[in-house]
Amino acid sequence: MMNPDLLLAVGLGGIFMSVVIVLGTVGVITAERDQVSRSLKALRSIEGLPTDMREEFDRPFSQRVLVPGRARVVALGRRLTPAGRIEKLRQRLEAAGSPVGWDVERLLAVKVLSAAVGFLLGMVVYLVLGASLLVSIGATAALVLVGFFAADLAIYQKAYNRRDQVRKDLPDALDLLTITVEAGLAFDAALTQVSRNTDGPLSEEFTRVLQEMQIGKSRGEALTAVSQRVDIPELASFVTAVVQADALGIPIATVLRIQAKEMRTKRSQRAEESAMKVPVKILFPLIFCIMPALFVVIMGPAGIGIFRSFTG
Repeated sequence: MMNPDLLLAVGLGGIFMSVVIVLGTVGVITAERDQVSRSLKALRSIEGLPTDMREEFDRPFSQRVLVPGRARVVALGRRLTPAGRIEKLRQRLEAAGSPVGWDVERLLAVKVLSAAVGFLLGMVVYLVLGASLLVSIGATAALVLVGFFAADLAIYQKAYNRRDQVRKDLPDALDLLTITVEAGLAFDAALTQVSRNTDGPLSEEFTRVLQEMQIGKSRGEALTAVSQRVDIPELASFVTAVVQADALGIPIATVLRIQAKEMRTKRSQRAEESAMKVPVKILFPLIFCIMPALFVVIMGPAGIGIFRSFTG
């Protein structure tokens, strides 16, 4: 037979659990009712607002906050940047290949935000590191300038790398263009084959030339636009020769053969020039980095032996 004390404990425990469950259920129901009541009150308050304010609340967060904030940042960037500089930024973006999603407005916004980050880092130097006021002001000014012009430097470097890659790819592209023209294709069809069978910035520029010709530009205008965007002497010489041959009726195959030979010669000359610059470029690392280490390794033991000899 079960112990009466155990039965009493089990009964009291069951009663306690029942009370807890009942109270929890009532509390959940009450909380849900309060939540529903608050939601209904919020909806009634929104419905009582004017129509333009209700439309404002219905818009997504990005359209209500992010887009106006971006517009204010871009406006600040335009005020801080001269008008001529904005046009140069647009040209530099085109020289960099017009990266996807990047335009002048986004670049200006990035410049302003980078400057703001530089200012915050300057405040960190003053508040956290405990630097003096003069040092903090100088560091803040330097960081703000670096942040504001960092995007310009990045775009300039991308445009420089792109021009250098075009300069390297141009002789091979002209060889392929010459072969296809001499095989019987027209210049436009040969340009299409080159753009399809190659990759890199030069292929992208040739593809853009074909697209501009399809929308109504003449061949000379499209090629001239390429030489202005890329801005290297080799491509400008090629474009000038093709435009003149088209205007004067000279066979394009002959012009392309001469241009391809000239480009190969210039590439060899650039390689020789780079090789001749190597001794000058290696001079300073040799003097300041390699020679001191050699002196330490070679003269160090001898110096120690001489010192020990004279000191007994």
